[in-house]
Amino acid sequence: MFQQSMGQIHTRMKIINLIAGFLGVSGVSLGAFGAHALENTLAASGRTATWETAVLYHLIHAVALFAAAQGAVVTRHVSSVLTWSWGGGVLLFSGSLYALCLGGPRWLGPVTPIGGVLLIVGWAWVMRSAWRSRETS
Repeated sequence: MFQQSMGQIHTRMKIINLIAGFLGVSGVSLGAFGAHALENTLAASGRTATWETAVLYHLIHAVALFAAAQGAVVTRHVSSVLTWSWGGGVLLFSGSLYALCLGGPRWLGPVTPIGGVLLIVGWAWVMRSAWRSRETS
């Protein structure tokens, strides 16, 4: 089995934490932006609930990615799958909803479920990893 040095593990966790931190900062910022600067625009277009859904999924996955990075048993492969599936899922799911709320092109509508599938893949990978893990105690 591939042995990783502490330096490699630290670097991987640092990168995942940076991505999780970015997702957290941008999620909170976009939530505040929608609640204040875009309040009238979103209400007028009937898109307030859509914006709130985008922010909710955005923040849930920021926290989930951060929590996954804190796990000492997260392997390189698991962290890679989670980072790409949840990071990409937030970008496509929440990103397309944000864009649609702001009058983005209608072709972005079908992008949203692709992002949703990526978010689901990440959670399925969490279950797979838990199922396949061996007890160490």
